[in-house]
Order: sequence, then C-alpha cells, then structure tokens
Amino acid sequence: MAGRVLGIAVVGVGGAVGTTMAAGVELLKKRLIGTEGLPLAGHEVEGLADYTGIVFAGWDLFPDDLAKAAANHEVLTYKQHVAVENELAQIKPWPAIGDERFLSLIDGENKIAGGHGDVIDTLRKNLAEFKGRCDSVVVINLASTEKLATESNEAFDSLDAFEKGLDEKSAAISPAMLYAYAAIAEGVPYGNFTPSVAADIPALIEFAKKQNVPIAGKDGKTGQTFIKTVLAPALKSRALHVDGWYSTNILGNRDGLALSNEESLASKVKTKQSVLDEILGYPVEDHIVDIRYYRPRGDNKEAWDNIDIRGFLGQTMQIKVNFLCKDSILAAPLAIEIARCLDFAQQRGEGGIQEQLSVFFKLPMSRADKPEHAFYLQEEMLRQWLNPQS
Repeated sequence: MAGRVLGIAVVGVGGAVGTTMAAGVELLKKRLIGTEGLPLAGHEVEGLADYTGIVFAGWDLFPDDLAKAAANHEVLTYKQHVAVENELAQIKPWPAIGDERFLSLIDGENKIAGGHGDVIDTLRKNLAEFKGRCDSVVVINLASTEKLATESNEAFDSLDAFEKGLDEKSAAISPAMLYAYAAIAEGVPYGNFTPSVAADIPALIEFAKKQNVPIAGKDGKTGQTFIKTVLAPALKSRALHVDGWYSTNILGNRDGLALSNEESLASKVKTKQSVLDEILGYPVEDHIVDIRYYRPRGDNKEAWDNIDIRGFLGQTMQIKVNFLCKDSILAAPLAIEIARCLDFAQQRGEGGIQEQLSVFFKLPMSRADKPEHAFYLQEEMLRQWLNPQS
C-alpha cells in the first residue's frame, strides 16, 4: 500500500457502485486488473492520492458486509469476487439515515435512530473515527435517488436558517443534506454522485465556504448523458439543428428500483434534461427523457437515443445510438476519481464549489450562473487544474 492513506466514506456503501469501487481498489492493490475506466490513471500529479492507498467505509440501510453485498449485486466475476472476498468482508456498513418521505421504495433495518441533531452527531462520530485511521477522508454520496426536494424552502437560504431548521427538526431537510452538513462540519470534502438535492443549496454552499471544505456534484455522468455531452457540441459546431432528442433507458439494479418511484424519478429527469439546451444554446422542444426499472437486466443498463437533426437545404436526418453498458462499471471509477480530486483540492486549500470537476457530473455545481456542459471544455478545465503549468 502507498504511504498515504485516503479514506472514502460512501453513503450507500453496500450498493452496486459502492461495492464495485471497493472491490476494484482491492483488485488494483493485488495487480489483478489494469486501470481501464479510470480517466486520471495516466496523469502523474504530485499529491494526487494513489489508488493503492485508498480504503473504504460508509453507511448503508442494509447491514451486509461488502463481500455478501457484492455477491448479491453480481457485478464482479466469480474469480474477482473470490480474490477480494476476505478484504470486502472486513467492511461492514455503519447504520444509515432511513426516511421514507424521501425514499419510499428502498428500506432496511440498519438505521440511525433519533432526530436531525442525533443523526448528525452519529455521522460526525463515524467520520471522526474513520479520520483517525486515515491521512485524509472524503465523503461520496452514492445513495439511491431521493424525491425532488423543494429547493426554495427558506430553511435552505442561509446557514443560520438551515441550522435553525435542524434544531426544529424541519421535515424539508433531506438525508442527503444531513450527510453533506455532517461532512462539512467535520472538515471532510463532499461529493454528490446522485441527483438528490444536497450540498448545492445556498446554506451548505455558504457552510462549505466558511469551513473552506471542497464540495462537488451532482449526479454522476456515466452513460447516456456522457454520450449526449459529447455528441451535442459536435452537432452544434457543424450547425446541425436538433429538432428532437428522445432518450430512454432501462436498468434493474437498486438505483433503478428507486427510480420507479415517480418523485425520485423527477429528480433524475431534471438533471438529465437540463444539459441539452445549455450546450446547444436554444431550447429543444421535443427533448424527451424516459427511465424504466426492468428487473431482469440487473446492473446491465441499456440506453437508446433517437436524434432528429436538420441540415443544409432544410433536409432532415437521424442519428440512433444504442448503448449497452454496465451501470456500476461506468460509475465506480468516476466516483473514485472524484474522491481523489476532492482530496487534492483540500490539500491545496481550495474550499467551496469545485467547478473543475464538472466533467464528472450531469448537473455540475458552478460558481457562475450557468455550468459548462460541453464535455471537451469540461475535460480541458480539469486538465488545466491538475497541471496548471502545462
């Protein structure tokens, strides 16, 4: 193991993505896999945590250790699971926040008891203990998508209002916000890989600035939206007008089950729909996004895109994309890279919103009025941040 230890505390550590992250790092340590899928593996940057120095902990509503959880998700091959079973078995989830008002279809018995204050105290104790075993710690939220929160609630407008809401046990404050608040309070960087409203409310952005803690999000850009942010800038550069873009996908893992709830689905669709108009610079009237839970597929997601475009002489054309992918295989390495970058930002003393991590997210947090969505520009932003002298 490398000399410096980076701890990644994962919300939803027992899920398909969380177990794939932990298994992947352990397989890397044993040199049983290469670095395919890890976009920063080729970047030699002093201070960026080594993959082999990463350890895991985290929260989950289900108490199964990660070896058992990984076996249930069936993402790893049999040989891969056997190779890291002992290491994964050592990671047992801490009790998590369970609130059916925000997540009604995913429930387990491994829950934190008490109101907001009790919950935050427990989360902070978990993080403080984990920090004692590591040189630095980052929190990554991989929990199932919560219902779309009302972002205009006055409790979210300022840190004082939010902390008053905590004291009053405000029903508007979601689990994702509680994890983010606890992380920032502990001086731990926070990355939100989910569409849930969390550190992107004004109160927690203010808190992160005050504590000088790096934050980033939201909603990891893994499959269909990744393809969209690559294709859309190319169509724009060729002056090909997009008349319509129909996107649909099916998946059968725990995240897909959560999205079969209409309120949780609304959170996901919001982040996926916002991308296209901002890249193209005009509203695409017929931009349709549809996501369906289909149990037989498990972690194997299939995405279809039908793109209607108009070119010279007003002639119409179509592009069709069929992407058969593995959800966790795409997501896990990105979540690892986000954690490494947040840790690197903290080492450099750069708190608050980390806009240079936009390349990893569908709806990036931005200091500007509008985030940059074009993939090639996002990639250049990250490259310049990692290597400012290049």
